[in-house]
Amino acid sequence: MIKPDDSINVLGQPLGLCGVDPVTGFFRDGHCNTCSEDQGSHTVCAVMTDEFLAFSKYVGNDLSTPRPEFGFDGLKGGDAWCLCAGRFLQAHEEGCAPLINLSATHMRALEIVPLEVLQQHQTTNH
Repeated sequence: MIKPDDSINVLGQPLGLCGVDPVTGFFRDGHCNTCSEDQGSHTVCAVMTDEFLAFSKYVGNDLSTPRPEFGFDGLKGGDAWCLCAGRFLQAHEEGCAPLINLSATHMRALEIVPLEVLQQHQTTNH
């Protein structure tokens, strides 16, 4: 059985809950836990925006279209989702990064995204 890495956030504290409606995370446990099998590093707890969803679809990862065959209703603005750290960094560089919840963003995101960049996009609402 695959087990997640230590559940520690980018602030060095216990990893907070990202989202359960829809249920997110590599392990589909609502947390942005990760492990060596998580090739995409789904570690950034992002709050979706329409702008980011359009960007993600444009670059080939359509998160907004429902995929009932996978039990996926599609994301909409305001949904919390464990985003790939590389995709977040790409969106940041393109000027359309979503807001993020630092307390629910896994420390392994720091292997790809500098803490200063994450802090620029933090939300206080989640």
